Amino acid sequence: MTGYDLIVRGGEAILPGIGRTPCDIAVADGIVAAILAPGAEAHARETVDATGMIVMPGVIDGHLHLGHGNDIARPRVPEDAAVETASAAFGGVTTMIPYLMATGPYEAIFEEVVAVTEAGARIDFGYHFIISTEEQLAGVPTYIREFGAPTLKIFMNNRGGEGARLGLPDIDDGYFFRLAEAAAQHGGMVSPHPENIEVAWVLRERAMKADPDGKGGLAAWDSTRPGFVEAEAVQRAAFLANKAGAPLYVVHTSSADALEAALVRRAAGDTVHVETCPHYLTHDVDWEGGDVGKINPPLRSAADRERLWQGIFDGDVDTVATDHVHRGIAAKEGGIWKASPGCPGMETLLPVMLSEGFHARGLPLERIASLLSERPAELMGLSRKGRIAPGMDADFVIVDLDAERVMTRDKVVSSAGYSLYEGRTLKGAVRDTYVRGEAVVKDGALVAESAGRGRYQRRILGGKR
Repeated sequence: MTGYDLIVRGGEAILPGIGRTPCDIAVADGIVAAILAPGAEAHARETVDATGMIVMPGVIDGHLHLGHGNDIARPRVPEDAAVETASAAFGGVTTMIPYLMATGPYEAIFEEVVAVTEAGARIDFGYHFIISTEEQLAGVPTYIREFGAPTLKIFMNNRGGEGARLGLPDIDDGYFFRLAEAAAQHGGMVSPHPENIEVAWVLRERAMKADPDGKGGLAAWDSTRPGFVEAEAVQRAAFLANKAGAPLYVVHTSSADALEAALVRRAAGDTVHVETCPHYLTHDVDWEGGDVGKINPPLRSAADRERLWQGIFDGDVDTVATDHVHRGIAAKEGGIWKASPGCPGMETLLPVMLSEGFHARGLPLERIASLLSERPAELMGLSRKGRIAPGMDADFVIVDLDAERVMTRDKVVSSAGYSLYEGRTLKGAVRDTYVRGEAVVKDGALVAESAGRGRYQRRILGGKR
């Protein structure tokens, strides 16, 4: 009789190519060793009872900002990673890929950042590099091939001093094109923040003149950078990136216009992958939380929200990620024009998709697993993540589909200290979260000794690591 480290018994797992299946899952050395028939004779050091539960592949959050305090550039101390990855584990996230931001070459800080993150992280992680300078552009081959960071972020809106808020220099379309060429040459992918900032300046000036005190709230913020501003940049980025030979991964798609623009370029033959975020699927400009909901891109109309859901059901949207920002709520003070954009979201990621997708709209669990796990793993180059199958990392989440939880501020784990979902009842809760066969959340409680277990994942697009 084969011995294993762990067997998860009695649950129904979401298996790749099969779907919801009663089975037992055997784990050895952090790897899924076997998918067993229910009740199959086998021995393990630990057995987990998942009777009545769903076992889903661990969620991969491919879009977030892990910083220190109000600074979102990078973690500075292990506690930064320990706190935010704890919040991630409650949201079913077992691998995260934050954005690393600097003005100098990443060669100078990469090892230190990885060491600090590993010292605190409870889940596995990669990094995207934000490319903004000539030194960083020259370093792209190293970042892709040696550091295993093939996904390259660029802020298309950093013009005319717009990037100064983040300490970043200006770029232009020529710089974007050269980045796409470098990505194509070395096996990378470009991930733009798509925004035509020149048009946004015109609209912002008009809106602020008409509403200097920002009493228009979220609708006013939306009016300064509406969907067509996003859409124009999406189609421009897709056209240029693919002319250079690079695939495009469009982050935080928020509007019907932007989704349609991506689909037009896709139909023209461009390789365009589309990501959206939970808050664009659940919130709009009429949300009663007001300035707390300031995000960039902005929350849109209810019609935009419904178009994004349609895109999810139709298969047009590839992934859902959080764009998690853990600045505290004090950063939202001062009115809509002064409030800091961004919101936390990792600890509600899977619960929101279960509640609003599966329960409220009938979105199949298999589609949720694709959006949150399998497709992100494929696109981000995580060859051993995203699926429950022999040989894959034993990253999985045990879910109680019928459990209900009211999100309250005192329950928030993230250092942000608040949630856009406060007061909402979410149906579908994470009971246990496992990373490489080790529990991070067990019976709804954080495993304290899980801090420092997370490991950096070197990624290769379309290949094996």
